[in-house]
Amino acid sequence: MVGRLELAPLFVLIVVAVAGPAFAQDASKPGPANPVVNTRGHQTKGGELDSNQVELVQKVSTYFNEMGGLNGEFVQTSAAGTRLHGKFHVMRPGRFRFDFARPSRLVIVSDGRYVAIQDHDLKTEDRWELDQTPFGILLRQDVNLLRDARFFEVQDVGDTIVIAFEEKTEKAPGPLKMFFAKKPTLELKRWITKDLQGLDTQIELSGIERNDDFDPDFFKPAPIALERLR
Repeated sequence: MVGRLELAPLFVLIVVAVAGPAFAQDASKPGPANPVVNTRGHQTKGGELDSNQVELVQKVSTYFNEMGGLNGEFVQTSAAGTRLHGKFHVMRPGRFRFDFARPSRLVIVSDGRYVAIQDHDLKTEDRWELDQTPFGILLRQDVNLLRDARFFEVQDVGDTIVIAFEEKTEKAPGPLKMFFAKKPTLELKRWITKDLQGLDTQIELSGIERNDDFDPDFFKPAPIALERLR
């Protein structure tokens, strides 16, 4: 079975699950006053967005507001080169599910309010409010990154939009760096998170399809306690 520390970097929220209160304390500190990298790769004065960057951020906000339901596959690559994969499902607002492929039996599922990290091998479950994760800001009913995020990088690089940000509130960890393909339509392709040692983990998405026909219970965590009785 793959260890939880290897699985953890899929989301910054999973790092919270592994690190516990110490990380929660660090996450409450104000974000660093990094300068914003603009669309030409230069730092902007005072960390302010220029007009081109504002337009890019607005496009990304619109993308998430219009997302609806999605299915697809993911591949996670750790800083050590470990690769894990599985399938993901999203239904806005707030609901998502990541099923890791065997030999792992890890499932990460959000019902729109809480995110549950379930290990069906160890029969364990950890829960957090969705707003305590980096995805609360992206999957809420009204996505407005200009209003709610602090930016570290906003660039238009050929056929890719790159945005690095964290939520302005002290509830959610961050930052999160995201890459969007521009053609044929705007689409999230991958993101990068950092663990407590500052090492990067990359998550790549593929095979993305629209799906608005999910079972009502699909995004509800499975009853781990009942499995113990079997």
